[in-house]
Amino acid sequence: MSFLTWRDWRIHYIDEGRTAAQGERTFLCLHGEPTWSYLFRRMIPRFVARGARVVAPDLVGFGRSDKPADEALYTFDFHRRFLLDFIERMQLKHITLVVQDWGGLLGLTLPMEVPAIEGLFVMNTTLATGDVPLSEGFIAWRAYVAKNPDLACGKLMARACPHLTADEAAAYDAPFPNVASKAGVRRFPQLVPEKPGDPGAAISRQARDWLSTTWKGESFMAVGAKDPVLGPPVMNLLRGWIRGCPEPVVIEHGGHFLQEWGDEVMDAWLHSRT
Repeated sequence: MSFLTWRDWRIHYIDEGRTAAQGERTFLCLHGEPTWSYLFRRMIPRFVARGARVVAPDLVGFGRSDKPADEALYTFDFHRRFLLDFIERMQLKHITLVVQDWGGLLGLTLPMEVPAIEGLFVMNTTLATGDVPLSEGFIAWRAYVAKNPDLACGKLMARACPHLTADEAAAYDAPFPNVASKAGVRRFPQLVPEKPGDPGAAISRQARDWLSTTWKGESFMAVGAKDPVLGPPVMNLLRGWIRGCPEPVVIEHGGHFLQEWGDEVMDAWLHSRT
């Protein structure tokens, strides 16, 4: 396990394939809610097998990173600033962002400020610009989390990904042993910008405009068709905001946490490159 200190917090991250040749690609894998870098375990070995470096941090409040109990600490800018500082601290080059859920809400705002980002690998996510209505599915999810402050992450993942084993579901519970450890889990749904003036909305609109007019990198998009929150309609809208993005690969039986169908996603990605 690897750790670094950011501000006052200890950050856990995975760093595999570090013997890759100079100039090879780095896949920066960004998780969302309420998961952690464990979510990428099916995909990381296959990136590494292609000679790449793979880096997957646990955001503050998630996984093996520190979990401050003060919910006011968790803001859109707080998490975004962490990612910008993390990329600089790790001296990452030739980056392909691999994003899903909050990994994309935050990560897709980065390329306009980070020239080292050369590719996008996008799954079930969006840009929360504050001028597009939130889906009914998300509004229901936000209300559910608000009513369940001690969210059972493992049970949630098992429902969303029926093929998980009991041990895999338990791994999603492991970083969150009590209600106090779930401040970040509780806050994320409340942080999604809903109105144009909400924190994070303006930078998301700026990113949307930049991606649609200026982005020149490679793009790949996959979508789990059974996601009620960030499924095909939302992803097709997002595709229109990313210059040159090809049509998404649809994983018909895949859900919101599409990394759990990682072998199929990776097969589709490799096929797209032939």
